[in-house]
Amino acid sequence: MPDFPLGAFLASLPWVAAGIAALLAVTFAVGVRQSRHSVIDTVWGLGFVVAAAISWFLSAGHGDGARRLLLLALVAVWGIRLALHIGLRARGGHEDPRYVDMLSSAPGSRNVYALRKVYLPQGVILFFVSLTVQVGMFSTGDLGWLAWLGVVLWVVGFVFETVGDWQLSQFKADPSRRGTVLDTGLWRYTRHPNYFGDAAVWAGIFLVAADSWPGVLTVLSPALMIWLLAGKSGKPLTEKAMSARPGYKEYVESTSGFLPLPPRRPRSGGHRPGGPQPDQQKPGGR
Repeated sequence: MPDFPLGAFLASLPWVAAGIAALLAVTFAVGVRQSRHSVIDTVWGLGFVVAAAISWFLSAGHGDGARRLLLLALVAVWGIRLALHIGLRARGGHEDPRYVDMLSSAPGSRNVYALRKVYLPQGVILFFVSLTVQVGMFSTGDLGWLAWLGVVLWVVGFVFETVGDWQLSQFKADPSRRGTVLDTGLWRYTRHPNYFGDAAVWAGIFLVAADSWPGVLTVLSPALMIWLLAGKSGKPLTEKAMSARPGYKEYVESTSGFLPLPPRRPRSGGHRPGGPQPDQQKPGGR
């Protein structure tokens, strides 16, 4: 069993936490200046990139070089792509309605309430989920078959996220599709290709880390991400917001809620009464 540099790993944790805190502090300042705290959505993916980059730097000379580089690449490609997608989509926009609803009932200062209810919880979640990456950076065993299986799963998830986002963007940009439900492409097989893709990405990253001891012990990190996506603040909130739209009930009845599966009956090509699915960003609105 490969030796794990526990002391070096523990010494790195405060630095990763400080990096995440610094990123969120800058984001909070921008949110206050713009009166738009939904800017945190853009930096959600970047927070994981920061955690991975700091862990990669501090694990030099301790962890396996190939695993360190692989984890950094997987997280960086996923996180930067997500940040660019959300940032470009939100450019010049107004506060997200979810944040308007949350902050409209804030007791006292709206900004202080946002700091407590938005930035702090997301910072804690970000740090906890990234523990899979942090531990993997310090693992010393060589890459094995489980790690490469994780890469395959990551690729599947990344394709679902990227293609799903592109299909939704194309759908919303077509005036002739206004008032219909997107039920073609990947959206024909799952109502949430973005959520499924995100879950697959983090399951794949976990397998890369779990390939060498003690990465398997971080299973609760991807489990939290997947739970948020599928069972807590992702899929349930999105479907609640969509439930009253005409045509969406039929879409729910015929299309898998999370895992991609063949549709339960023929589709109508995206031209049913209803409305396009809301943009997805991250757990809670992605």
